[in-house]
Amino acid sequence: MIDWQQHIRLPEMRTETHFGERVLRCFVDRPPSLYAMLEHAVARYPDREALACGEQRWSYRHLNAEVDRIAAGFVGHGLCAGERVVMFIGNRLEFVSVLFALQKIGAIAVPVGTREQGPGLAYILQQCGAAAIVLDEALLPRLPDKDIVPSLRLRICVSDADIADIAGAADANDHIALDSLMGAVRAPARVNEEDCACILYTSGTTGNPKGAMLTHFNIAHSVIHFAVTLKLDHEDRAALAVPASHVTGLVALIALMVHVGGALVIVPEFKAAPFVELLAHEKISYGVMVPAMYQLCLLQPSFFTADLSAWRVGGYGGAPMPVPTVQALGKALPGLTLVNCYGSTETSSPSTIMPLGLSAIHHDSVGIAAPCADIRVMNEHGEPVAVGESGELWIGGPMVVPGYWDNPEATEKGFAEGCWRSGDVGSIDAQGLVRVFDRIKDMINRGGFKIYSVEVENTLMALPGVVEAAVVGHPCPVLGERVHAYLYMPNQQQDADTVRAHCAARLADYKVPEEIFFSDTPLPRNANGKLLKRSLRG
Repeated sequence: MIDWQQHIRLPEMRTETHFGERVLRCFVDRPPSLYAMLEHAVARYPDREALACGEQRWSYRHLNAEVDRIAAGFVGHGLCAGERVVMFIGNRLEFVSVLFALQKIGAIAVPVGTREQGPGLAYILQQCGAAAIVLDEALLPRLPDKDIVPSLRLRICVSDADIADIAGAADANDHIALDSLMGAVRAPARVNEEDCACILYTSGTTGNPKGAMLTHFNIAHSVIHFAVTLKLDHEDRAALAVPASHVTGLVALIALMVHVGGALVIVPEFKAAPFVELLAHEKISYGVMVPAMYQLCLLQPSFFTADLSAWRVGGYGGAPMPVPTVQALGKALPGLTLVNCYGSTETSSPSTIMPLGLSAIHHDSVGIAAPCADIRVMNEHGEPVAVGESGELWIGGPMVVPGYWDNPEATEKGFAEGCWRSGDVGSIDAQGLVRVFDRIKDMINRGGFKIYSVEVENTLMALPGVVEAAVVGHPCPVLGERVHAYLYMPNQQQDADTVRAHCAARLADYKVPEEIFFSDTPLPRNANGKLLKRSLRG
């Protein structure tokens, strides 16, 4: 059995009851709120670098001053504790200052990915009853008309431009510039740790997205999980290359770096070549990315010549990284420890983490349960299965959200016995290693044979030149479904026979894709960056 105490010194824990009747294993010493993390960092490291974006550098003292100014401006414009404020902001310094300003006044931040389009944005604004929105100037055209979201009384633009002209607004008083906010510094609002700090909307690959309520209590446990298992502290420098609005960007990078007092280097847009330069120039020691981003870095010649010796921990999530990618990274960067972290919006980021140094040994696993996590494997009747058998992963622990905003039906359906029902098929072996095979809805049934699409996708990702792979089932009147694969292989020769031969040497014959489609552009994703398999199914 792999145990955390074999690898790290665990903080003191105890059993507590939260969110009604959930009995949870909790860290005794934890931040009481998201804003308290900033207060702590400012008190300990006022002059240390907190944020960097291009040539802009903010110390914790400077960040705190910006937060005070914006918070006072929010209050001056009538925003109150508990009100929802949508953050339609890209990766920039203002995302962080607005986030903590909202926490200071006790408002609920609702980050939305900048890939979201007008109808999706309108739905989120309506569903959470947003009182205000803070958005980038370039995103103003996607803002819905006033009559569509009557609750929205304040529109704040991250720009000093003439907002009335840009937005075509009849009343310029409804649109103000973030830089114009000011007012007297106020004491922070009092919040309970079980209060909602942020609402993050799930991907909405089927139907409308649901607003997961991340509490201060949830976020506090997630950042401690990351800090203690990955051994991060105030000396670390993290690269925010994933969207700040995603749970990974928000919790595993922004909140985490503030919690430990480290520096966050913000990447406005990920492009592999300049990102490699940034890793070297900024002496990045920690980051979390999706496997495709590592793949793109490996395609850059500079990756093998740049000084990346400071890069110590490289997190990745969702699924195991292809073995060839792990091997290539290990050869290029022997000082980099890759760490698989499996989590979701509903679990405030990590549910499992691979102990440092074990990813290469257990490359088919997403790690072991985080120190406070409770992970169960259940059958279709809600009963536990035997060790090593597969079933649906149910996830409990202090990082699991209490439910979805104003959606009791979805909450009742998605949670049971204090756990979130992940919808993932997985298993836990005798060592405690968790494996994730597929989404329940993405399993393919070919003539009675169950095929995990993730297994086929990982095999395809091991083919040189493949940056993205998606496998879906297409209807078949004889077999029920047939296996179809979609590949994004930029600047590579596209040969379906070679792909099939590669798969046939590694997979059972019924798992080999029968149709292979090559895309000249990245595969379709939703606003949260999740692959839209439904659009590939046709």
